[in-house]
Amino acid sequence: MWCPFCQTPLNADAAECPACRLTFPRTSALVGAVPRLAPVVADTTHQLTAPEMLKLRKRIAVMQGRFPQLIMQVLMHSFPADHPFSMHVFWLFNAGNFAGDSRRGKDNHALLVAVDPVRGEAAIIPGYGLEPFLKPEILDHLLELAGPAWEKGRWTDGLLSVLDGLDRQLESIAIPSGTAELATGEF
Repeated sequence: MWCPFCQTPLNADAAECPACRLTFPRTSALVGAVPRLAPVVADTTHQLTAPEMLKLRKRIAVMQGRFPQLIMQVLMHSFPADHPFSMHVFWLFNAGNFAGDSRRGKDNHALLVAVDPVRGEAAIIPGYGLEPFLKPEILDHLLELAGPAWEKGRWTDGLLSVLDGLDRQLESIAIPSGTAELATGEF
């Protein structure tokens, strides 16, 4: 785990970053209130059409059907430029509480895919339950694969590329539940 502000290595249970002293409460004080977001797919930038959003929701529903513990949130949002993008998505992942209060720590199987088309930045943030299995190199590679589509403004194509890659990664780490014929799995 790395500090989302200064990129100093951190222990998962660190109360604050030892280098810059960033904490979640301090981040919340810096960036303010959580924007109002639609569940599953939110686009505050209005880059996605209604049919594109529906297509993304359907793709995510298939993934969540295969992996019932998974909580997905895709976000297209323009974050203020006065703080690092990584700090904004760290804060939003935690403040948004996408997995809910009952799924904390190792039980948090949420995934946030955040894209800021204005800044030209994107991130995939896994919950603690998925973090050991979805290494930063894997997530960075998925974002790189989406890059060419995003550079051309094809946001949905890039997001679908990321979702397809995440689906393959989740399948590789899932423990089958029930019979081998079931496509669902547990983490």
